[in-house]
Formats: sequence, C-alpha cells, structure tokens
Amino acid sequence: MGMGKPEFGFGVHLMVDGYGCDRSVLEDINGIYQFLDEYPEQMDMTKIMPPYVFRYSGAVPDDWGVSGFVLIAESHISLHTFPEKYYLSLDMFSCKPFDTEQAVEHVKQQFRIQKYEMKVLDRGQEFPNTLRESAQVVRMDRMLMQRSR
Repeated sequence: MGMGKPEFGFGVHLMVDGYGCDRSVLEDINGIYQFLDEYPEQMDMTKIMPPYVFRYSGAVPDDWGVSGFVLIAESHISLHTFPEKYYLSLDMFSCKPFDTEQAVEHVKQQFRIQKYEMKVLDRGQEFPNTLRESAQVVRMDRMLMQRSR
C-alpha cells in the first residue's frame, strides 16, 4: 500500500483474527503489555499513554483471556486473547498510513499464529485531509442544499 496520505480518507483499520496461536503467549499479560508498549514505535506512530492490559474472566470459564489497548496519537491498537481457544482478535486503526502486510507478519510471528483472517478497511473515505478539500466539500453541500429548496 502507498504510504502517502491521500486527499480524502481518514485512515486504515486493520483487523486480524488469529487461530492456532501459542497459548503461553496469549496468556502472558507482561508479553502483551510489552507488545502494545513497543509496537507503535515500530509502526512510526506516537504512543500517548501506557498500554492498559488486564486479565478477563467472565461467566463462561473457557472465555477467559487477556485484553489490552494502547492509545496512539494516530488512533489505537487493541487486542483480545482467548488462550483456551488458541485465538486472538486484533485491531490497528491509524489516520497515518502504515504497512498492513508488515503489521500482519509481525503479529503472526509474535503470537505464533497458525492460520489467520485479515480485513483492511479504509475509514472515512470522504473525510477531507486538506483545507482546500474541506472548503470544496462545504461548497458542494451548500450548492446541493440550494438546489433542493
């Protein structure tokens, strides 16, 4: 994917579902904290708070896991693990372009993923990134409003 910011569009949202992960990595709260603490810098992003990571145990005993979140200036990274099911769910969302393929490769290695599903969304496709484009959107909206009267 090109790394330049387009005239329109807010950002890239990467979603990864990992199957057959290494259980010991999925339940390692310190390892997940370290991943969320260090990976934003590797993406050339700006971490604006320490990660928040906790162990979750709910009503269904097999659904326990570790969840974590780190807020970055460009948006966020979140992760949910289910060690009993060897599964993880990861989201990376950024208004700054990043290499989604490289991110997936890193996550696959980090969590020893055997099989994965990946989805990439271009969020806010009509979000204007420049003042000139913002003014054009406003002009078009006003013109359409006048025509509908």
